[in-house]
Amino acid sequence: MSEHGAGLRARKRQRTYRAISDAAVSLFLEKGFDTVSVSEIAEAAEVSKPTLFRYFPTKEDMALHRFADHEDEAARVVAGRPAREAPLTALENHFLAGLEARDPVTGLCDEPEVLSFHRLLYSTPELVARLHSYTARSEEALADALAAGPADGAAHAGAAPGLAARLAAGQLVTSQRVLATANWRRIADGASADSVSGAAREDARRAFALLRTGLTPFA
Repeated sequence: MSEHGAGLRARKRQRTYRAISDAAVSLFLEKGFDTVSVSEIAEAAEVSKPTLFRYFPTKEDMALHRFADHEDEAARVVAGRPAREAPLTALENHFLAGLEARDPVTGLCDEPEVLSFHRLLYSTPELVARLHSYTARSEEALADALAAGPADGAAHAGAAPGLAARLAAGQLVTSQRVLATANWRRIADGASADSVSGAAREDARRAFALLRTGLTPFA
């Protein structure tokens, strides 16, 4: 297959992923996660059930597809940072930029659709449990990116990340999740994103300052 043909096929697959996920989320928001059947989702997305399961093995994955794009985000930030920039600095700047852009991943977003999705997520135990697997993969990818740099010693491409990189990745991913959850709770309590943006930035700076004291090799 030509490169052009492969690109068209990949874009078509992405459109199908998005169509199924969007149909699923709309139904979940309307009826509740537990009451929506796979058959309903397939009908709404205009695909067969076998096709649906080729794209998403579970209902939870359909709901959380939008998180998949962010699984390796921290790893990409570290891998793509300027040569002289520390990983921690790159991640802090990226998170602060996300706050400024009102990126839903930072929790600092008060768009009605985003708020509704977060309410669905945090009120559905199955989705919260499934989200942990996304977090674990994010930590793994970030650990690989950190280990590929000079801070973790003699790590090399293809090698398993060292303990320091794995510990650092766990702390970094967890810290960003805690910050995002705190921001979402403020907005869920009725605050606007603009009104709490200053507090969100201050919390982020404080969190990364605390990380910097314990993650010296990567700071």
